[in-house]
Amino acid sequence: MLAGRRTEREARALHDRTTEVKIRALGDRVSRWTSWQVAREQGWTSLRHAEYVAVTRLQADVLVALDPALVEAARGLVPLADVESLRLAVAPSRPP
Repeated sequence: MLAGRRTEREARALHDRTTEVKIRALGDRVSRWTSWQVAREQGWTSLRHAEYVAVTRLQADVLVALDPALVEAARGLVPLADVESLRLAVAPSRPP
């Protein structure tokens, strides 16, 4: 808005839409604690994969990852999907 690219009304609408999005960022207290619990349960010495598993659990979501090690670590802990199935889920339908 200050740069003059948006009106006050447009800026407010964008702000409202942005703040309504429900996301859990890596690093908040609950996700950190949950990642510690996951790592302990799995006997992992790192939180690297546990953070992704924790956020996926907390969001009650599906994990989509390109890292084969992360996919293997998360298998059986959270629902998994591959990138192609995600792309197909959001792609507009096209007539045959």
